[in-house]
Amino acid sequence: MSRTHTGLLAPMRHALCLLLALLIAAGPLLAPRPARADLFGDFPIEKEKELGKKYNTLMRARLPIIEDPEISGYIRGIVERINAQVPNMPFELKTSVVLNHHINAFAAPAGYVYVFTGLITNFEHEAELAGVIAHELAHVSHRHIAGRIKQQQVTQLGMLAGMLAGMFMGAAAGGDSGAAAGNALAIGSLAGGVQTMLNYSRVDEREADQSGLKYLVAAGYNPTGMVSAFKKIKKKAWLAGAGNLPKYLSTHPAVEDRITFLSSRIGSMPSDIQNRPLDDSKFQRIKTLITARYLDPQLAISRLETPRGENGALSAMGQGIVYSRENKIGPAREAFASAVDLAPNDPLVLREAGRFHYLKGDPKLAASLLQKAVLLNSKDLMALFYFARLLGDNGDTSRAIDMYRRVLAHLPEDSEVHYHLGRVLGESGNLFEGHLHLAYSAIYGLNKKKSRFHLEKAESLVNDDESRKELFEQLKKVYAERAEFW
Repeated sequence: MSRTHTGLLAPMRHALCLLLALLIAAGPLLAPRPARADLFGDFPIEKEKELGKKYNTLMRARLPIIEDPEISGYIRGIVERINAQVPNMPFELKTSVVLNHHINAFAAPAGYVYVFTGLITNFEHEAELAGVIAHELAHVSHRHIAGRIKQQQVTQLGMLAGMLAGMFMGAAAGGDSGAAAGNALAIGSLAGGVQTMLNYSRVDEREADQSGLKYLVAAGYNPTGMVSAFKKIKKKAWLAGAGNLPKYLSTHPAVEDRITFLSSRIGSMPSDIQNRPLDDSKFQRIKTLITARYLDPQLAISRLETPRGENGALSAMGQGIVYSRENKIGPAREAFASAVDLAPNDPLVLREAGRFHYLKGDPKLAASLLQKAVLLNSKDLMALFYFARLLGDNGDTSRAIDMYRRVLAHLPEDSEVHYHLGRVLGESGNLFEGHLHLAYSAIYGLNKKKSRFHLEKAESLVNDDESRKELFEQLKKVYAERAEFW
């Protein structure tokens, strides 16, 4: 989705609005600090929650967030499994999966956790992924972010200056590529500014290593996953250049010292903990899905070419997804047929095959596959979504609307679901809710022009209906939150 601007005035207005918004959010951080005895007295939990919400809104407006519930639900499950072992967690954690092939994860203010897809595609075991997540949750539980903000408030100004510089560079360069470069720099400056603020101390990192390892073990994982993850990250970052080393490995104490320390701690644990089996069945399913759908097609095919044992169906499914992306319909059809033959009761395989046949014009076969996928796993929201589309295509609007609403209850920010629900509502004569959901679709799809168009259309249909007024006010609130960062 292009977010370019023409001329210089629009980016300047955009930048100044963004500056104002973040200054408002950061106001408490930049004000003179009163003398208080308690550690976080001038940056309480409520203020951190406010900042975290603002930051998360910006990140979701700028970064490619994966909404596929199969992927996001898996990551969220790991976060919740580890978080169940964290004593006195001060925040309700919110997890987002970022489509980015770098090996990274970070926790923003107030427990907003971002996991990059590169952590999955570059690791071999779930315990490794869990090790990195456990380390980040330790930073959250100890409120290290609040401590950094309290001690280094001035870096907030540098963060804002970097963002503005990125935007103005994009505007000065002109053209789509220049604006895209400016946006990329703005995102990088934002993340860099936060990471500068979160440049944890030696004590913070040692505490996160110790606590993270404890949480990992308590959650039932093999603790060697954390050491193995750090080693792989260090190796990958060294090959790509030292500047690519994530902050949780580039800060003091030195990486080697931390790996040695963690290895020593693990070595003193009982043998049954050190030798815990590595259950990677779910991890491999998600890795296959991400590899097939998001990696470069040639690289993805090379990683999926050789089926191994029970993973043969997954490999075939992955090949089908890649061929479909390249519009190689024949090979894709053969790959999906092979996957279904190998795993006729695997709801993920059935869902992906059904999705392919629906999009490539075979609704009858798609319906049989998707219906079986839904029966086997009623929580598969993507299967429900495509089955709802089939119902709508066949004129069964009432059931389609009900199914779309079921999906939206779990994926309230999914642009595509809002779009199709809005269309079927409009076609059924419910113009107000049709424009309402089309407005949400445009907002979450980062399309300012269309969101404004449908918002105005919905407003014209509110009349004196109290329930419509309430729904429209909520829409305006969401629009205002996102519009700050356009």
